[in-house]
Amino acid sequence: MRIFITGDKGQLGRALRAALGAHELGGCDLPEVDVSDREATSAAITGFAPDAVIHAAAWTDVDGCARDPDRAHLINAEGTRNVALACTATEAALLYVSTNEVFNGRASEPYEETDEVHPINPYGRSKAAGEAYARDLVDRCYIVRTAWLYAPRGGNFPHRILALAEERDSLQVVSDEVSNPTYAPDLAEAMGDLMATDAYGTYHLTNAGYCSRFEFAREALRLGGRGGVAVRPISLAEYRRDSTPPPFAPLANTAAAALGIVLRPWQEALAEFIQSGV
Repeated sequence: MRIFITGDKGQLGRALRAALGAHELGGCDLPEVDVSDREATSAAITGFAPDAVIHAAAWTDVDGCARDPDRAHLINAEGTRNVALACTATEAALLYVSTNEVFNGRASEPYEETDEVHPINPYGRSKAAGEAYARDLVDRCYIVRTAWLYAPRGGNFPHRILALAEERDSLQVVSDEVSNPTYAPDLAEAMGDLMATDAYGTYHLTNAGYCSRFEFAREALRLGGRGGVAVRPISLAEYRRDSTPPPFAPLANTAAAALGIVLRPWQEALAEFIQSGV
């Protein structure tokens, strides 16, 4: 299969290139191609003539999106429209990578694929708009929502926690924001398995289980040999930031599990991440 990956230099893009090496791969990323540029995006995708496109490019700086919602919409929504239009021109399938932040976080149980989206911040709104463009413009479309993504060589949450532990004797971490830590190599493998099914639709793909940011940090410190660093739980209200994250937004893998696609527990994936040297 000929697969084109947008955002192929990012942490998920790199994982996808590693996981999908048996296929013929093409891709684009900044600074060469900005997905908000319709002509450049179309030229890159149609020039490769893919069978499928994985749209992993996005502006994922959630606080940056809150400060500049117009830019968030331009990249995450209109950029997805540009990718989707290129897919229709080449008759390629589309896999759009979305987020748990399309939900408001007021649930009492993990969100199912069929639950109605209700984003509460500009990042979530821009990604929900991207979902709508993908569904409306491409018949053969997968929507894959994930959460709390991290990978080796990335400036992600567990990496920052371990780096801070080198500098400080104690940390403060939010205990009332809950979701699914997801290891990019595991997600990439699952996405490849999903694309082999031709079962188009909406899926939640995360490592199994969920936890708070506080629990995630404490486990990363334990696995990283920094269990002696004190971690104090604080509330979202105490942690000042520009964006408002959904407080309880873990995703339930119901649809992909019915196809036999299940990711391992998040603790096992985190252990492998730590062993990789971060």
